Amino acid sequence: MYPAELVAPMKADLTEVGFTQLTTAADVDVAMSDKEGTTLLVFNSVCGCAAGAARPALKNAVKSAPKLPSHLVTVFAGVDKEAVDKAREYTLPYPPSSPSMALFKDGKLVHFVERHQIEGNSAATIAEHLTKVFEHYC
Repeated sequence: MYPAELVAPMKADLTEVGFTQLTTAADVDVAMSDKEGTTLLVFNSVCGCAAGAARPALKNAVKSAPKLPSHLVTVFAGVDKEAVDKAREYTLPYPPSSPSMALFKDGKLVHFVERHQIEGNSAATIAEHLTKVFEHYC
């Protein structure tokens, strides 16, 4: 587990642009129980690809995309274990991957971006991809 003071700015990166931080399994179940509309669930982490690509891409997409998911939620791998474990149940059959991003429409997983799709890509490329995904599903 990472110290709270270390990850606080990394969590704030997303909460400052409208994401709700989920820290318990109950939080995840409540967030995922809203089956209407779209929900973007982000698995945040301390790794370099989260800092260099995933979070900047998410912030860019949320600030500039013409269409957005109805709900923006996030869990933090390596910190909020209970919430992450519960969130991963919703993203099956995809293997655990952080950072990663899952889009749900009317309660069904419709798009998943795994870590290997984030690594090596620029924040701009990922933001462009997310914008297209939002346009299609939201």
